[in-house]
Amino acid sequence: MPVNRTVYLDHSASTPTDPRVVAAMTPYFTEIYGNASSAHRFGRQAEAAIEAARETVARILNAKPSEIVFTSGGSESDNLALRGAAWWARQHNKRNHLITMPLEHSAVSKTMAQMTSVMGFEQTILPVDHTGLVDVEDLGEALRPDTALATIMYANNEIGTVEPLPVLAACAHNRGTLFHTDAVQAAGQLPLDVEALGVDLLSISAHKFYGPKGVGALYVRNGVELIPSQSGGSHEEGRRAGTSNTPFIVGLAKALEIAYAELDEHNAHYQAMRDRLIEGVLRRVPDSLLSGHPEQRLPAHASFVFAGVDSSLLVMHLDMKGVAASGGSACRTGNPEPSGVLLAMGYNEQEAIGGLRLTVGRQTTEADIEYAVDAVVGCVETVRKLRREMAS
Repeated sequence: MPVNRTVYLDHSASTPTDPRVVAAMTPYFTEIYGNASSAHRFGRQAEAAIEAARETVARILNAKPSEIVFTSGGSESDNLALRGAAWWARQHNKRNHLITMPLEHSAVSKTMAQMTSVMGFEQTILPVDHTGLVDVEDLGEALRPDTALATIMYANNEIGTVEPLPVLAACAHNRGTLFHTDAVQAAGQLPLDVEALGVDLLSISAHKFYGPKGVGALYVRNGVELIPSQSGGSHEEGRRAGTSNTPFIVGLAKALEIAYAELDEHNAHYQAMRDRLIEGVLRRVPDSLLSGHPEQRLPAHASFVFAGVDSSLLVMHLDMKGVAASGGSACRTGNPEPSGVLLAMGYNEQEAIGGLRLTVGRQTTEADIEYAVDAVVGCVETVRKLRREMAS
């Protein structure tokens, strides 16, 4: 039967670009198209737009414009922060130790793994509790005189748990260690005041807060030195080579400005829709659990663990019902692999195969939630039945 309704509940993966953002970007494709590095008026116009965007981002982050580096997205921001800071610390201060946690996005975890296996750094991976929180005492015990950098994400993409950044950053600073956070999921939902958070480096990506894909920013506290990981021209004060993407940078700043001007309104809506979703799923689906922290979680984020379910199959069946969702595990139909995030939190392998993430957005309605809950109830039942039949 054809699907008569579609419900997008994967806003943690990406959001639709706000029409106001598209309107702000449009002139920089066809009218103000000069290279911002050029000395003529076309270049100066583009440069002025970029610097205005830099001031907007800095204002929202409670930072200085000189502390904002524009990048191609969250992954590049994470890579530049980790490699750049660690390389400089090793070269100048003989620091060779890094600290992270097991729930990081692959832009951090794979970069850290490469830095240990290829570049000779040492790494400590902190434990987390059953809700995904890092304990500041564990961080304190892991810090060493040669620790160059600690990186702990602000909010987790899979389970929505929000980490206590100010106390973690303060702990690192007490031992002379830099502190980076991947704030890609947090941007647009949580405060980004870098002074209140206490971070030295912070990464964001525009498409998570209704901006365009392919552009991000990295906050670098004044006095923090980076060795650039991308060689070329002296763009972004020598910290990141490559011709500036003027329209996308304008779009990032506009999207961030809208998100924080309307923060309370949107967060109230997200939380109402999220709570309705969580209540409906937990009440109607047997053997279902909420994963992540019950209170310290993103306003738009719901995540579950279903016993006896392969999340890849569940996502496929939900898609056939018109519901866009995300599985918690890196699995393929017929060959499921448990979620590393859920395993690190203490779930067993069978439980870690059955994770589901549903994230609401600005356009999500109560009718969408009712339809989605009905779809989850039916699809979980179907997937469980299929699994029982395959096992018999």
